[in-house]
Amino acid sequence: MKRLDLIFSERELDAILKALEAADVPGYTVTKHATGRGPETVVSEDMEFSGLGANAHVIVFCEEDIISKLKDNVKSILSYYGGVAYVSEAIEL
Repeated sequence: MKRLDLIFSERELDAILKALEAADVPGYTVTKHATGRGPETVVSEDMEFSGLGANAHVIVFCEEDIISKLKDNVKSILSYYGGVAYVSEAIEL
């Protein structure tokens, strides 16, 4: 099983969720208003209030074939406003 973590501008949330649904993901978790520090910027609470700095974090647990279906579409979406996507191994307890 794989874990896919996506962190991106909340403006892209609908597009990301459509891509997940199109790839038949079994489910996902969405956390809105994720803040933190990246290598180039810091997101402040003021930026969040304006909507210009608000990020979302989506977590998906799925099989590798679904990741393959998602890869190109997600990369395309993230390239516009920016964002990151990481895939890691997941072992159910």
